[in-house]
Amino acid sequence: MSDLPRKAVTRTAKLAALPLGFAGRATWGLGKRIGGKSAELVARELQQRTAEQLFKVLGELKGGAMKFGQALSVFESALPEEVAGPYRAALTRLQEAAPPMPTRTVHAVLAERLGEGWRELFLEFEEKPSAAASIGQVHRAVWHDGREVAVKVQYPGAGDALLSDLTQLSRFARLLGPLIPGMDIKPLITELRDRVAEELDYGLEAQAQREHAAEFADDPDVVVPAVVHQSEQVLVTEWMDGLPLSEVIADGTPEQRDRAGQLLARFLFSGPARTGLLHADPHPGNFRLLPGPAGPADGDGPGGDDSGGGAGEPGSWRLGVLDFGTVDRLPGGLPETIGTCLRMTLAGDAETVYRLLCEEGFVKESIALDPDAVLEYLLPIIEPAEAESFVFTRGWMRAQAARIADPRSPAHQLGKQLNLPPAYLLIHRVTLSTIGVLCQLNATVRLRDELAAWLPGFAEEEAAAEEAEG
Repeated sequence: MSDLPRKAVTRTAKLAALPLGFAGRATWGLGKRIGGKSAELVARELQQRTAEQLFKVLGELKGGAMKFGQALSVFESALPEEVAGPYRAALTRLQEAAPPMPTRTVHAVLAERLGEGWRELFLEFEEKPSAAASIGQVHRAVWHDGREVAVKVQYPGAGDALLSDLTQLSRFARLLGPLIPGMDIKPLITELRDRVAEELDYGLEAQAQREHAAEFADDPDVVVPAVVHQSEQVLVTEWMDGLPLSEVIADGTPEQRDRAGQLLARFLFSGPARTGLLHADPHPGNFRLLPGPAGPADGDGPGGDDSGGGAGEPGSWRLGVLDFGTVDRLPGGLPETIGTCLRMTLAGDAETVYRLLCEEGFVKESIALDPDAVLEYLLPIIEPAEAESFVFTRGWMRAQAARIADPRSPAHQLGKQLNLPPAYLLIHRVTLSTIGVLCQLNATVRLRDELAAWLPGFAEEEAAAEEAEG
């Protein structure tokens, strides 16, 4: 294919074709029904064709359009099953792959950023990319010191493309809304725009990855590849094999699903506590399930066995984490108010919860709400934090989404009056996205254990209970 389309008119035309395509296929569907095909069969074909076009357009454009597709893909758990089915395969493909950048373009970027003699830095360099993402693609290679590495090369013009795509997508937000019923698309696109400049800066990404790699070095549960080299538009890190989380979602064993889910929850809450940074791009393409260090095919670390769990006991599998291009900087870890609110909600203290929400700006000064109604709104959402272990399912996620999205429900009316302060925007999205992945995994997770260990303000309940028993 040609280079990343950069002309605004070309990209706008491709994006404009999405809603037009939806309308065209609806007309085609009407014709099929008149011709005698059942409405159910036509609807299924219609959704499959729409999903295929969605992948084709978003994947080819890369940039902001593909990033939008990846963001949507982690929310598919909230879709009704009859809608989610046809879209799931196309959206999951966006998590792992996209049409590649031409070889000549890759070589031009490497020559410009690493020097004309860039090939001397590598003992081997695979021309075919192993993965493609929204702003760059990854090539497997061997560094001059013999280490297997991943070479991430940024698409030329990626910055302009991201901003252009997201501007255009925001104009189509109302038309794209039906892809995720009950979800407000526009704020998601706005938040993605706000993160563009940071993600384009490979220097910031390298710094965030180095900090995580140093903190999680020799960790029994989490593996972060070391940064080998970084320059503008090129980032070289150690290679990491393993089973992509998207494959665990599709075909993983119950043991793999539960272990991956537990580690994902652990990383979500322990990362900010240990590094002061929140990994803010939790789609399945950024995680791997790795065999334990004692595995026969994986004796020296994260490389080696692509099976993601054929070696060692289930409890020894580790979570490999990739892509630190988007992080939230939280020097004190996650805000203590979150943990305190969770603890007080579980304790049924409606007045204290309401006061804290008001203080943090979740309830605007001009609005007065019933504290008991707020508590009733929150309790079903935080159900996973109450149980000793919780089974995350698509059904549970859909039930929560339906409860909040139904305009006739009290939860919908109350939710419309709540506010999300800017400081919590990314935390909120990452938490929801992670829960979406847990539901895709259908994982049984001891979430309460992770909250007690890592979330400021939450563990006081555990300490108080122990003190009372003593």
